[in-house]
Amino acid sequence: MKAKTRRMLAGAIFSAVALISAGCLSSGAVREAGFEPGIYEGSGRGYRGLVYVLVQAGPAGIEDIVITEHREFAFPGLAAMEELLDAVLEFGSTDLDVISGATFSSRGFLEAVENALKRAMP
Repeated sequence: MKAKTRRMLAGAIFSAVALISAGCLSSGAVREAGFEPGIYEGSGRGYRGLVYVLVQAGPAGIEDIVITEHREFAFPGLAAMEELLDAVLEFGSTDLDVISGATFSSRGFLEAVENALKRAMP
């Protein structure tokens, strides 16, 4: 299989997994929480080291997330973190299932976001 085809297939699989996982959400601790507006840094332990994120929070919840530093492999680690980033922004919660095949990277990303949000609590 050609590399481009493999990447497209991998992206489709991760998208499907993220959509399926999104249906398994419960009300998380950070869902609909009021935050002190600002940009907060957090870190979490991924598969190959620490994952660092910047989270922009506002009174209505999570407004934006940027992965600033990591040592994860592009596939599956970074791809999983990017899917989770989209899901956290869409659902406003870190209460998500990790992505199979990238469990430690997923946990590290979600932990980093949660740690940043702890700093945003009034």
